[in-house]
Amino acid sequence: MLPERTLFYKYLAQTSPEPLALEIVRAKGLYLYDVKGRRYMDFISGISVSNVGHRHPHVIKAIKEQLGKYMHLMVYGEYIESPQVKLAEGICKLLPKQLNSVYFVNSGAEAIEGAMKLAKRVTGRNGIIACKNAYHGSTQGALSLMGDERLKVHFRPLLPGVRFITFNNEEDLNRINSDTAAVIVEPVQGEAGIVLPQHAYLSKLEKRCREKGALLVVDEIQTGMGRTGKMFGFENYGICPDIITLAKAFGGGLPLGAFIASKEMMHSLTVPALGHITTFGGHPVSCAAGLASLNILKEDNFLKHVDAKGALIKELLHDEFFPVYGIGLFIAKDFKDKTLNFKVIKECLKRGLITDWFLFADNRMRICPPLTISEKEIIAACRIIKESVTQVIIGKQNKS
Repeated sequence: MLPERTLFYKYLAQTSPEPLALEIVRAKGLYLYDVKGRRYMDFISGISVSNVGHRHPHVIKAIKEQLGKYMHLMVYGEYIESPQVKLAEGICKLLPKQLNSVYFVNSGAEAIEGAMKLAKRVTGRNGIIACKNAYHGSTQGALSLMGDERLKVHFRPLLPGVRFITFNNEEDLNRINSDTAAVIVEPVQGEAGIVLPQHAYLSKLEKRCREKGALLVVDEIQTGMGRTGKMFGFENYGICPDIITLAKAFGGGLPLGAFIASKEMMHSLTVPALGHITTFGGHPVSCAAGLASLNILKEDNFLKHVDAKGALIKELLHDEFFPVYGIGLFIAKDFKDKTLNFKVIKECLKRGLITDWFLFADNRMRICPPLTISEKEIIAACRIIKESVTQVIIGKQNKS
């Protein structure tokens, strides 16, 4: 029998020319363990998925309990399934009162697709505005919103009627007009390298949407579920979206997404019937895991510690040559140069620390560990990053 590494390359479709190809056999908390027993610190949470750590015992317990009852029963929205009902209630109680109706899907891209359809259905308009350097998913509709032509050019034609503005550019807000169904925005731009809104930008964006009758859709797929120190990223900036999208950490480690709006708006998808439909969206096991994860995040002072942990990382890693940006545990270290960044990332991996870069900012290192990380683990991880930077720079100097 061929080794799994060989089978991996033979049978699995690859998404990059150089996959990490780590053969992981176990995970717990912050740590991943490979087939040889080597331990890695996961400093990116599976790309902002494992916010409560890998295999949190409360999440595992909820999954096992639900498996003992039932799994898939019927296409979404036909049967009353307790995990869906409880999770929908739990998430809505944390949101502004008008965000009170949840449509469960399987992923972030699906959530974006649903939000776009809902915005068009409610407004009767077809124009969508997104931001340059934004990432909202890779399905045909979500890809149309991607703010980088390099990843879109080979898949055209895409959705018509999509226009782009520059995040933090107030003049661009004038592009929002009476033809605009929705503006879709991240409260903090993730794949752009952790770009924070400046000078009340999001409030000004919200005001312009209200003036022109456009819906404000906030993509919380990476920023949601405590990543920024608040349950939802938009809470940091005093705005109230018309629709939000959730995924990644929402499922506690299992596939789950949602778009959330008012009951009145969501009801429009029932006329005609099946205005939106999914088979596995809101899978009861995923919802059980999501509810357990949500309850962990809701514990007293849990999110307050996120800000303190993020501040410690920034304190340990910031320097005048390679600054650190971020909010909560949504952080980037800017190495200015792609080549240097990639070398540091590879050196970190050799030392047992997994980190990454950003899709539209490959000069910046992604630092997004599980929110459960301890101060001791932060210190150890930051030490590895600093040692890796020193090793790469010294090696570069020796070669020259």
